[in-house]
Order: sequence, then structure tokens, then C-alpha cells
Amino acid sequence: MSAKRDYYEVLGVSKSSPVDEIKKQYRKLALKFHPDRNNSSDAPEHFKEISEAYAVLSDTEKRQLYDQHGHAGVDGRYSSEDIFQGARGDFSDIFGRGGGGFDSIFESIFGRGGGGFSQQRGSDILFETSVTLEDVLHGKKMEIDLQKQIQCDICHGSGCKPGTNKKTCTTCNGQGQVRQTRTMGFASFVTAAPCSTCRGQGSIIETPCGDCRGQGKKKGSKKVTFEIPPGIDSGDYTVPEEGNEVAGGSNGDLIVRVRVQPHSKFNRDGKDIFYDHDVSMVDAALGCEITVPTLEGIEKIKVDSGSQPNTIIKLKGKGVSHINSRGKGDQYVRIVINIPKKLNKHQKNLLDEFQKASD
Repeated sequence: MSAKRDYYEVLGVSKSSPVDEIKKQYRKLALKFHPDRNNSSDAPEHFKEISEAYAVLSDTEKRQLYDQHGHAGVDGRYSSEDIFQGARGDFSDIFGRGGGGFDSIFESIFGRGGGGFSQQRGSDILFETSVTLEDVLHGKKMEIDLQKQIQCDICHGSGCKPGTNKKTCTTCNGQGQVRQTRTMGFASFVTAAPCSTCRGQGSIIETPCGDCRGQGKKKGSKKVTFEIPPGIDSGDYTVPEEGNEVAGGSNGDLIVRVRVQPHSKFNRDGKDIFYDHDVSMVDAALGCEITVPTLEGIEKIKVDSGSQPNTIIKLKGKGVSHINSRGKGDQYVRIVINIPKKLNKHQKNLLDEFQKASD
């Protein structure tokens, strides 16, 4: 289960940055990580990541959806190619004519279908869940029954009635597209459009499967198991290829929207845990031993004599881990000193004696 990084963080810009600034920062990073310029093994992945971030943040509609709903708002509405499609002209402008090799990288991400049209991809599915702070500490294995489009088990995704096969489309000769040439003066223009006969598939189903009606997929339920990793934060996380399935293409993703529930005793800040413990003013003055809860059980700690209000005692390693870093944080216990609101006569006399003895 991998988490997509925040697009603004990927590009190193703020949410208020104008498009010109985003474009400038993208050009800087893209030139740094372009595979033709950078030979490191992770350069292609960095290049794809920053290109995806730019494709979303440079588009007004996609950026608005992302700002409102995060990754799920964009992934749930657009296919991966759709995300890039609107920005391809910008890539060409940034790198010069031909996109500086972006087209070939684009194809390597999404593949090519018949006739040069992009491979179909199933849509993503959003699943929302909540976890406790204890789950953040230990992680959690989840198993859900997901309602989605699944491959037809009768035709195994082909869409054909068992015992039959698809036929090559005679209109486009299996290319999935039809090219037309128009001559205007001394110039010729070639355009390509999806074949209307086979709808860009390059083949035709003459005898469709009766169970899925030639779609190769149908509504169904699938048991999906995934891990909520220790140290998780509230946000959107991706379980690859567990979204809707599509015949002859790639599955969409399952987007898991996680919300970490507030805890009745603890507050969390990153890897650290904070807890308030009340002690009487007498115990604070004389010192005492107290027991405090942690996410892993009870701990005994010493309150030194003369402790002042808001004294902080650190319990090393009693925090949680963080999904992007090593080791655990700490738990910080804040000493809250209780001053009694009402005193009986004997208590007042004792305090008067203490005050006189202190003068």
C-alpha cells in the first residue's frame, strides 16, 4: 500500500502559487530528472511523478478537484492518460518541439492499444475507513468485500461466447484507427480517428458471451486484503490494481481514504504522543511516583519535588512510528498541578503556617 505524495510538495510550490510559477518549477525539476539527462535508476520515476503533479496543478479544473478532495478527487474522475492529456502541449512547449522525449515516456507509462490508441484502464474505486491511534502504532490488516467490475468468469474477459473468438476488423485491418489524408494547396494533412466499426478495438465480437453481453466484465464482489502500515496519517493511499477491471486493459486502483480517530487520552503530533497528568500541589511540592498510560501499557514515572506547572517528562520511544521515517517518537507527559478550589479550616490553618514559615 503506497501513498502518493502531495503534488505541491512534489514540485516544491505552495497552494497559492500561480500557474507561471508552477510551470517554471516543473521545468527546473524536469530538466534535472529527464531520463535523457539523468542516468540514475530512479530518474524515470521522479520524472513521472513531477510530470503528473504538473499535469494536475497546471489545469484549473483538475487543480480545483485536487484542492477539494485530494488524490481521490482526481483519480476517481480521470484516467491516467486523461490527467496527462491536457498538459501535453505544455510539455512540448517546455522541452521544445517533440516534447523532449516525453511522448515515449508517456507511452511507457500507459502502453499502447491497437492502432496507437492508449490501453484502456479501469476506473479507480474510493474506500473510506477510520483507524485508531493503536492501529497507527501497530498497523492493521484489513479485508473487505469490494463491489466492483470484475472479469467475466465465463469468457475470461474476452467478451466472446466460449468456443468462439474475436474477428479482425476489416474496416481498419485490426489497427483500431482509420487515417484520412486531406490535401490543401501544396500541403497534405493526415488525421487519425478511432475506427467506428470496432470502436478503436481492432477486432469485432460476432458472438458475444451471454453472461457479460460481450463486455468481458460484470458487476461482482471481490475480497480484497491490504495492510494499513504503522505510522499512517489521515489521507489517501493507493492499493494498486484493485479498482475496477477492464477487459484487455489494466485495472484501476483502490484508493483508501484513511481517517485517524481522535483519542480520548492522547494527542498526536507526527511521531510524538502528548498526555496530561494531574497531580496535587502537595505531590508536586514533595515529589511522588505516578503511573501514566501509554499506547503500549502503563508506565511508572517519578515527579521530582518542586515540580512546577507544565513540567514535561519524556518517555523515550513511547510514541509511534511514521510511515516515511525510521524509529518511534516519544511520549511527553505534562504535569498539571491541581489547586484546590475549596479548603476546610484545618487546611487553611496549615497553609497559613506554611506561609509564615516561608517568610
